[in-house]
Parts: sequence; structure tokens; C-alpha cells
Amino acid sequence: MDERFTVCVACHGADGQSRIPETPSLGGQPSFFVVAQLFLFREGRRDNPVMIAAAKGLTNSDLTAFAERVTKLPPPPPPDDSTDPVRFARGRTLTLRHPCGVCHNPDFSGREQMPRLAHQREDYLLKSMREYQSGARLGYGGAMAQELAGLTDQDLIDLAHYLSHLGAKAN
Repeated sequence: MDERFTVCVACHGADGQSRIPETPSLGGQPSFFVVAQLFLFREGRRDNPVMIAAAKGLTNSDLTAFAERVTKLPPPPPPDDSTDPVRFARGRTLTLRHPCGVCHNPDFSGREQMPRLAHQREDYLLKSMREYQSGARLGYGGAMAQELAGLTDQDLIDLAHYLSHLGAKAN
């Protein structure tokens, strides 16, 4: 188990913060969310060959053990780069007009099967939202596709910037 977890943190960050483009930071993610995602990968229901291969053969007990280790990783801090105040403000407004904070918590820390969004890699957030919006990525009962329906690509870009940069230094 330790050897397999070492492989995971090689990409996702031993400190809970990924440094690889479009690879999510796992620190601070809710345990239930981690189990659900690993299950989807194990069953081939998420389109990521590397993760499908990594999750292949994991037992349900393994999924739970991995999730418990992930939840002990610290949540990633805000990024070091400055925020774009216009994009940040547009993203914040979008989160107020859509119920993002209801499911993901008002501070976007995530809960149960909803992931932590605060300080997640901006490129990964954007990739995920585009996949949910297009239907390429599974959501819970289609909730994410429904919530993102009607948003423009610029809206998604602004949302990803806002969520990633919560609490970061202003430009």
C-alpha cells in the first residue's frame, strides 16, 4: 500500500499540492470524494488511462485506506501568483449567482462527495468544469452539467481563477 501511495503523491504532490499541469492537488479533499473518484477510476468510468491503471485491482478497503491518507495531507495554500482583479470579481459574482457554495461549502472546502475547490490548480478546475459542461465527465446525477449549463467559456475561466486564488495576494 505504501508503494502505491508513493506513486500517487509523485504526481499529486507529497505535500498535497500538485505541481503538474492539469493534475489535481489532493490535500484536504473529503474522504468520501476520494473513495468515489478512485472507485470511478477502478471501474473505468472516468477517462484517464493513467488513473484507471493506478486504481486497477484496488479493493474497497484499499480505496478507504487511500482516502484516509489523502485527507491527512494539508490543503494547498493560495497560489503565489497575483490575482487578476477583474477575473477574480467576475468569478466571485458567478459563485454568488450559482449555488457553488451550497454543495462545496461557502469557503469551497468541499464536503462528502463534493470536492474541495479552494486553492485547487486553476488549470485543473477549468479542465474539470469544461468536461462536466460537455458531459465528458460524470457528475452526481448530472448536477454539475446542469449548474454549468449556459455559462460561457470565459465564465468558466473566471470561476477557475476565483476558486484557485481565494485568499491570494491582490495584483
